[in-house]
Amino acid sequence: MTSRVVIVGAGIAGLATALRLHQIGWEPVVIERAPARRSGGYVVAFFGRGYDAAERMGVLPALRERHAGAVDMVYRKPGGRHRFTVPHRTVQALLGDRGLTLMRGDIEEALYEAVAGKVPIRFGTTLTAVKQNEDGVRVELDDGTVLDADLLVGADGLHSKVRELVFGPEERFRRDLGHMVAATTLDHLPDGARERAFTTVTRVGHIFMIANLGPGRTAAFFTYGAADPAGELAKGPQRALAAAYRDIAWAAPDLIRAMSADSVYFDSVSQIVADRWSEGRVVLLGDAAWCVTLFAGYGSSLAVGGAELLGTALRRHPDDIPAALREWEAELRPEAEERQAMGRRNTGSHAPANRLDLLKRDLPLRLATLPPVTRWLRKHLRLH
Repeated sequence: MTSRVVIVGAGIAGLATALRLHQIGWEPVVIERAPARRSGGYVVAFFGRGYDAAERMGVLPALRERHAGAVDMVYRKPGGRHRFTVPHRTVQALLGDRGLTLMRGDIEEALYEAVAGKVPIRFGTTLTAVKQNEDGVRVELDDGTVLDADLLVGADGLHSKVRELVFGPEERFRRDLGHMVAATTLDHLPDGARERAFTTVTRVGHIFMIANLGPGRTAAFFTYGAADPAGELAKGPQRALAAAYRDIAWAAPDLIRAMSADSVYFDSVSQIVADRWSEGRVVLLGDAAWCVTLFAGYGSSLAVGGAELLGTALRRHPDDIPAALREWEAELRPEAEERQAMGRRNTGSHAPANRLDLLKRDLPLRLATLPPVTRWLRKHLRLH
């Protein structure tokens, strides 16, 4: 008899899980609250466990087609004057041969194409209740549908509904890092931003970046320190960003004035810290389980790698799902916790709290063309 799985969330973690479980003979159904598949998003480096998993699942060629290659890293002063550049050759040396530069939406698109026609995805649908026993799990949806399955996977992100219903309220697990993040795709390259480059402006407590991976692939990214993240969220992205970036004259003011709330991702930077990722036949995966944050730079890779590893554990223990989930977590948790620790350490690099933090970030980058420094950065950033 074919095992059934309900996966909540059609992002990277959910689609990767759907693909992997379909490949081992399961019958997945994906539930997604958004009305349609999202696109765009911020730029990510995809490497390590995720790269290896994508290769084994057969989606690596599709990801490589979308790979932008190495780009220049250009650093400017708040008024727009050039500070220094890390050339793309050095960035390629940092990434190595088994690393990709992608838009987050590129990964979702490749995974979506891999499951299209094989896995049903129910958009515009929300989970309302979960009931389980030792034989299975029953899921109730807001349209009145009831689904019975052998496993429920919560791949529904930082604000996971599955985690709330089965494990408890978000406040119990959320660890706030005292920063805000905003990201939005752009339909043009702002004046002064370089093509095929990350153009970054930093002042104490704030970073603003324009990332371009080629024609039609441009995103803006903001991150800044915030003593009261809830208060920043209450302002909304436009008002909060306008106040936070009032001292950065280059590009940011025009972009902030032009943005609309529904076109930007805006949230506090938070991790999820839970002592277990499964409860009976319910398991959390990706940001719903661990959320290493963008400061760790490994969320997409860990989501794909975790999904592939989950399939391996379930294939190894087809008749004992709780045992498979325990084995999966025991193998993955050390890496997730290590990346979370890295994310907490890296707050000074992503939004320097003082001039010393800024110097500690910039000095290695300025010297990155020197082979010993390149090797040190690869080890420090765990780009392997």
